[in-house]
Amino acid sequence: MKNSESRISNGVFAILFILVLLPLAAVLFQIVCPGLEISKFSLENISILGDIFTRPLWRKALFNSLALAGGTTVCGLIVAAFLAWVRVKYQFKGAKMLDLAAWALMIIPSFILAQGWVYFASGNGVAKAWLGLDWMSGFVFSYPGLVTVMTLCKWPMAYITIRTALEWEPVRLMHAARMNGASGFQVWRDIQLPLMLPALCSAAMLIFMDTVGDYGLSSTITAVYSYPTLPYTIYSAICTSPARFDMAGVLSLCLMLLIVLAMFIQYKALGAKRFDFLDNGTQQAVPQRLSRGRNVCLSAVVWIFVLISIGIPAVSSLVMSFSSAISLTKFTFTLENYKNILSADSTLLVGIAHSLGLAVIAAVIGLVIAFCCAYVLTYAKTPLKKAIDMTTLVAMAVPGIVLGVGYIFVWNQKWLVPIGLHLYGTPAILVLAVVAAAIPLINRILVAGMAKIPESLLIAAEMQGAGFFTKIKTILLPLLHNSSVSAVLSAFGGSIFNLAITTILYPPNWETLPVWISDSYNDLKFGDAAAATIVSGVCIITIMALLERLLNMRKARKG
Repeated sequence: MKNSESRISNGVFAILFILVLLPLAAVLFQIVCPGLEISKFSLENISILGDIFTRPLWRKALFNSLALAGGTTVCGLIVAAFLAWVRVKYQFKGAKMLDLAAWALMIIPSFILAQGWVYFASGNGVAKAWLGLDWMSGFVFSYPGLVTVMTLCKWPMAYITIRTALEWEPVRLMHAARMNGASGFQVWRDIQLPLMLPALCSAAMLIFMDTVGDYGLSSTITAVYSYPTLPYTIYSAICTSPARFDMAGVLSLCLMLLIVLAMFIQYKALGAKRFDFLDNGTQQAVPQRLSRGRNVCLSAVVWIFVLISIGIPAVSSLVMSFSSAISLTKFTFTLENYKNILSADSTLLVGIAHSLGLAVIAAVIGLVIAFCCAYVLTYAKTPLKKAIDMTTLVAMAVPGIVLGVGYIFVWNQKWLVPIGLHLYGTPAILVLAVVAAAIPLINRILVAGMAKIPESLLIAAEMQGAGFFTKIKTILLPLLHNSSVSAVLSAFGGSIFNLAITTILYPPNWETLPVWISDSYNDLKFGDAAAATIVSGVCIITIMALLERLLNMRKARKG
């Protein structure tokens, strides 16, 4: 058993090293060795790091990213904490809709949501042309507006985290405090809030990481409003002629340092304190019933928030897909946009097919690798355990744009041509990248599932003579069915719309769905982009629903 676990841990670390650590090391090494050519190596090249504060574009991109991520983290945490508290504490009619909206926003990519907001708030968009809100364009396309839009996109991750923590209450501690004269506010301030610190820090960290590395929103907004951020500036450095690899390396390092700084702040905030409180004095929170009037008011507030956060971009995209012109002040209903994208000359269907293929590969290969990784992290006794855990955490934190740049540096070397490993400009590099992006998410879902399965079951199977693979087949796989289905669907949906990686790595004349939509949008073909979003969204939701039913069919028959 130990030999099998050792081989698996060695194999997992080797794969993670190639897929994650090697590209990141290449990004860092690029600073002192431009183009990764040894002849250009010089420690003096590190002086380029100082240019981040002297070059106007670099400095502006850095401070814009920091300001946008900081503002979104604060606002998103407040919104998510309030919604999670309301959801756990009270019963109201909009509760399930709030949960559904949170999961929908976590699946929908940011560039799709951003396009919807552009259709809504642009000079001749829905807000002005149909609702008469002339001020909306000036508000959305400003720093406060961008923070608002980002908050409406990023609150679900924090909401899920905080809600999970709020579902259990330290009733014994709360009763003891009240018996000693503490008020309700003092109980919340001195007991409940401190015990919530890990969940709040994790929620803030999730929002910050996802915002500071978000390429989709910045690339979409830049078409109508100049607000350079680090991810978009990195992309611009790679796509300029000649390509500025040194610039991309420096800005990627700055982006990674911001995330490391946020992780350090989280670590210092938690310190060495203990936050475990689940014991026989802990009870699951029971939502309180509200009076009819309060129920209606709270439900109305939640419904309005959901309609703003997901309804505005969705409806705006739907309206634009049926518009005959860019300006909605001249709106005329038409099906021409749908005819364009589904015509014989359109490459949209080819792009959808390519993206679906990549998503299937990412889900299948990622599931196998992540399952082995989760097994090592949960049950194996190996010296590589900490290294594997740290690598998966790094892979989850690193933005897709940085990972894509690293893949260019690694797989675009001349010496790889003779041995057939020059992967840049081929679909193979996309396969590696989407698998690398899918592994951390699948791994975390499976680790959470395995944590519920006691190791004693595996030990009992070993004592009965079961081999390693027999344990996997007869114990872990059946008990992890639900977790595996969730992991596969999450990886499948996320890989289809991975704009950052596919934009920077897709081969010439090899169309993908997110690139097709983004290019149409950037070419001011808003109607075509909106129609493609609607068509592809319906297709993918249908496929995911069928896939979920297919994966659960075997379990249902056994039940």
